[in-house]
Amino acid sequence: MKLYDILEQHLKTEGNYKSDDGELLKWVVINKAQNYDEELLELLLQNEEVKKIFFVDVNGTLVFKQNLFLQFLEQKNYLNDSYTQYKNKVGLTIDGKFLKQRNEVALVWPFKDCILEGGQSREEQKREEIFFNEILAQDEITQLLEPKVLTNAKVYDKDGEHNFSSFNRDAELNKQRGLPENTITDNLIIKGNNLLALHTLKKEFAGKVKLIYIDPPFNTGNDTFKYNDKFNHSAWLTFMKNRLSIAKQLLSNDGNIFIHIDINETHYLKVLCDEVFERNNFVEEIIWAYGSPSGGRAAGAKPVNIHDTILHYAKNYSNRKQNKIFIPYSEKYIKDWFKYDDGDGRLYQRRMRGKDEKGDSSWVKQFLDESKGVPLSTVWSDIKQVYADPRAYKENQAQHTELLREFSGGQKPEALLKRIIEMSSDENDIILDFHLGTGSTVSTAHKINRQYIGIEQMDYIETFTCKRLSKIISGDSTGISKSVNWQGGGSFTYLELKKYNQTFIEQIEEANDTSSLLQIWEQMKAKSFLNYNVDIQEQEKHIEDFKKDTLDNQKALLLKLLDLNQLYVNLSSLNDPEFECTEEEKKITKDFYQIKQ
Repeated sequence: MKLYDILEQHLKTEGNYKSDDGELLKWVVINKAQNYDEELLELLLQNEEVKKIFFVDVNGTLVFKQNLFLQFLEQKNYLNDSYTQYKNKVGLTIDGKFLKQRNEVALVWPFKDCILEGGQSREEQKREEIFFNEILAQDEITQLLEPKVLTNAKVYDKDGEHNFSSFNRDAELNKQRGLPENTITDNLIIKGNNLLALHTLKKEFAGKVKLIYIDPPFNTGNDTFKYNDKFNHSAWLTFMKNRLSIAKQLLSNDGNIFIHIDINETHYLKVLCDEVFERNNFVEEIIWAYGSPSGGRAAGAKPVNIHDTILHYAKNYSNRKQNKIFIPYSEKYIKDWFKYDDGDGRLYQRRMRGKDEKGDSSWVKQFLDESKGVPLSTVWSDIKQVYADPRAYKENQAQHTELLREFSGGQKPEALLKRIIEMSSDENDIILDFHLGTGSTVSTAHKINRQYIGIEQMDYIETFTCKRLSKIISGDSTGISKSVNWQGGGSFTYLELKKYNQTFIEQIEEANDTSSLLQIWEQMKAKSFLNYNVDIQEQEKHIEDFKKDTLDNQKALLLKLLDLNQLYVNLSSLNDPEFECTEEEKKITKDFYQIKQ
């Protein structure tokens, strides 16, 4: 019998190490081994074969070979739902073979096969980055990514905010766009962790999204959207991989994804996307020259960086939706055009052919269409970055001014989004942005008649993004409004993922003193879901030591006590009294997932 079979059978003799269906809870074993748990060590010593391999006798004392034991557990053939053999290695490999062995390249980094917990707020960067596979087995991962209960639904239209009644499912429209007749046709704005929200959308929208555009954290440490924009490099890659993997499932077979990024992570992201979407589905790299080499940015000696990169991938390259786009000729370009006297009234361009035999300039006429313009290239220098102007928001100006100032370098111009949307979709197609920010993507989609889904977990989704969309419904004249003759109209539905432990996380992060944290701890004991190995009585015994510690350490401890599987309420817990779902929440959730009972 192989060693891992012997070890597994022996560990299963202890009920705490196996699940209800008899599977070994490997993550529990790892956690206990890391902490030299007495119960685990005593159990291991009871088997002679196990003792011989994982303990060494030093002058009559048995010493646990912890590193060897953990290394053995972490082997891929034994612990296939957690760490891989690359846990502590960074390198370029494919199928386990390094570059010297192959000509192909894949990006590998620590915790590549893990799920990175957490949101995007700056406050959360104070927390230790948690990779779920370090402490969770596959069934826990499945539970984490289960669809969530929905709450706080509201509808916004030209008459303002209304109570939610039901989702619209326009059968005729769905027929026209080749989707199941019962597909939701409402525009949706969703507040919550974007990874969990994407998995929540899966049942309803998998294979139906025509275009995804995202402007994720650039990992520069200087982000304007209050995101955690200074990840550990490997954490950033894991963060992106988790979200791109589920995003791919949401794309239609002819769908496209555009990822807006800058020089800090462009090249790593390209290799990552080659893996997630497959290299043969790479369409193009777009260079957006958003400014000019002048002002403060030109002060240094090195060349001035004035561009971002937009990586364009298709779900299926040969099937992708691709509309031909033309850039209108500038006035300067057409000023030398002349009317050729042939009676058709068309414009022609003069071009010098050279010198004739007398030495005079010779010209040739060339007809050009003014209605199309120049075919779009992969270098976009005709659209410049826009900066927020608080004067544009006369209503509630005091509330918006500070927020707009913070976003002044981060808003993407609607003209940029219009081009991307028109390149890869038609009217009524579904557009998704799961790094919504101030809402430029959905604002643009609304004005050019696309159905949209926007996801954002930051509080400004209500204080800014929803208000921006409401102004657009009322006929806002900013952005592309004039160029598309926007007159107002339309509606959208706002939803939230129902929080559970996430509520306690946010309260802990916002607390300013020990007294507040102690109050939160009392609430946690009564209502939260704590980690399986938390002993409340032991915590209470040492509460005085807790009070003497620093505020940051107190916060860190309370965060570690929470069960990270229960950040939001799972759909399977909709009728569980412990989660206290209201009748309204049950109604909204059942309607979204089309649950009949």
